[in-house]
Amino acid sequence: MTDATTTDAATPAAAHRPWLDASLSVAERVELLLAEMTLEEKAGLLFQTMITMGEDGELAEADPVFGLPSNRAYVLEKGMTHFNLLGVAPTAGAIARWHNKLQELAASTRLGIPVTISTDPRHSFTENPGAAMLAGPFSQWPDALGLAATRDAALVERFGDIARQEYTAVGIRVALHPQVDLATEPRWSRALQTFGEDAELSGELGAAYIRGFQNGESFGPGAVSAMVKHFPGGGPQKDGEDPHFAYGREQVYPGGQFELHLKPFEAAFEAGVRQVMPYYGMPVGTEYEEVGFGFNKSVLTGLLRERYGFDGIVCTDWGLVNDAAIFGQPFPARAWGVEHLTPAERVLKILDAGADQFGGEACPELVVELVGEGRIAEDRLDVSARRLLREKFLLGLFENPFVDAEAADAIVGSAQFRAEGDAAQRASITVLANREAALPFARGAKLYVEGIAPEAAAAYGEVVASPAEADVAILRLQAPFEQRETMFENFFHAGSLDFPADVLAHIAEVAAAVSTVVDVFLDRPAILGPVVETAHAVVGNWGASATALLDVLSGAAPAQGKLPFDIPSSMAAVEASRPDVPFDTAEPLFRFGHGLSL
Repeated sequence: MTDATTTDAATPAAAHRPWLDASLSVAERVELLLAEMTLEEKAGLLFQTMITMGEDGELAEADPVFGLPSNRAYVLEKGMTHFNLLGVAPTAGAIARWHNKLQELAASTRLGIPVTISTDPRHSFTENPGAAMLAGPFSQWPDALGLAATRDAALVERFGDIARQEYTAVGIRVALHPQVDLATEPRWSRALQTFGEDAELSGELGAAYIRGFQNGESFGPGAVSAMVKHFPGGGPQKDGEDPHFAYGREQVYPGGQFELHLKPFEAAFEAGVRQVMPYYGMPVGTEYEEVGFGFNKSVLTGLLRERYGFDGIVCTDWGLVNDAAIFGQPFPARAWGVEHLTPAERVLKILDAGADQFGGEACPELVVELVGEGRIAEDRLDVSARRLLREKFLLGLFENPFVDAEAADAIVGSAQFRAEGDAAQRASITVLANREAALPFARGAKLYVEGIAPEAAAAYGEVVASPAEADVAILRLQAPFEQRETMFENFFHAGSLDFPADVLAHIAEVAAAVSTVVDVFLDRPAILGPVVETAHAVVGNWGASATALLDVLSGAAPAQGKLPFDIPSSMAAVEASRPDVPFDTAEPLFRFGHGLSL
């Protein structure tokens, strides 16, 4: 199916299903549909989990790697209609064809409720099944930290608008982002998808991002519903450890800055954000209950619903209810503070806390069981079901559930969109140090490169085999991180920010032979002092192609980027800092906002 298909009130289906009458208000349509739903169908609405697509746009069978049932089982047996698409598809058309087949499957059910597809970010250079996907066919941009390095709210809103067009072309209608947490703990592994350390900048750019995705003031059939995360701010992790894992379950506030972390969310609410995801972490030593935020009634009802008046969808982070295997390794549910509860009791506590939807879970039978036992009223399910159905109606999914698969290939990753993404990459690159005017290097120079494909470098000079033959050496590095026990853990870069001794020795050896430029992918604020001491120039990026980097290093494009966080002077300074307080490391090497021009 390549053509968009619509449903209107004149069709027999609309006569049989009065909620398809688009002349009625959304509130009326929601009530008409809700009145027809069984308990099991309502329960299915409350779950959103990962889903994969089959080869070349076909429906997927069961996935043993992620332990997922088939697409058919999700829709026909579980009665679910919300899914988070995993994996990088080869083409936009393939995603669109898969989406249409899934919508056809949903249309065959008793009530024909269309599915809603969501995704983690998929426009950057990151590949982490727990955080973001490689861009694949989509236009490629720097991660959110790189957008923050541009200091350009108009560019961020334009990114959101382009991403909206690309998402809707393939049928993705919910963005599980932006992430407006403050990156106040330098070791924290999730900084890359934030807008950095400053609350004001994070709020400004987060709001711009939301406006772009949600089509400004015109939220409706052309929009993507944004889910801001991770309420009430996920940055202050004890020792910087990530709460995907039990050793990172605690959020701490020794500086008393809980309220500061709410500021970017306030800007998101003002921008009209539709959905909110609370974080895994459990607050320690605050006025709030010491349980994970997804279970936390004092936060979700008291703070989010009552203080801020938020009446949109609240969807928990993934995997709060059931233990699961990831890449063959067992991982406990992120039921921090309520580990002793059964899965059914966790479901009950989440609903009582004020959440509407269970992320990363597919167990509607537990909700049915709780209602059957009289432990939760069906009326409580109706409250959340109304919010979830309202969003489907507002997005136009009942009128137009299908997408044009042929058009998707023309829209997604178009030449214009790719050019704008490339420009953003160049604008985000941040020159931190430039001794002896090492930059810009002369076009046509002899270049020794590491971490750059020789064919990419050849457009800027003669590529040589050793530093001794070169006029300039360019080394691309990843910010350091510690190896952990399992594959899944190692997607979340954690631990020391110090470069290993052998890496520093290699930089020093190259720099002793030739003018040396070191470019670091700063997904975390690495300890750069030893690198700055030996390299002739040091540059930071947050997702940039070799071409974008070389354009800036050669002077073909201006150096414009500014640091979105402080660069600490040492690990001792990091360890002594307070994880909830921004700009709290002693005598940082480079300050927030630093960036040289060339």
